[in-house]
Amino acid sequence: MATFVGLVNWTERGIAEFKDSTKRAAAVAELAQKHGGRLTSLYWTLGAYDLVGIFDMPDDASFTALALEIGSNGTVRTTSLRAFSEDEFKQIVAKIG
Repeated sequence: MATFVGLVNWTERGIAEFKDSTKRAAAVAELAQKHGGRLTSLYWTLGAYDLVGIFDMPDDASFTALALEIGSNGTVRTTSLRAFSEDEFKQIVAKIG
């Protein structure tokens, strides 16, 4: 499984409907499962982003499909990061020699 970080900002509609945010979070967890992965952590945050989610997904395409489906509801905009564990990074470095 690949790890992804989703940085999330509410749209105007999303902030207007902030009371439904925990319900939307549960729906995102279900969507992650639909795409073969899981939402491992979700945090409501202060600062540049309103939420931060950590996902384990089978591959880039699965996470991209998930992010598109999340964004299509119109309540959030997402920025995505592929995250590498220490072991994964060691394997990357080993390829360099």
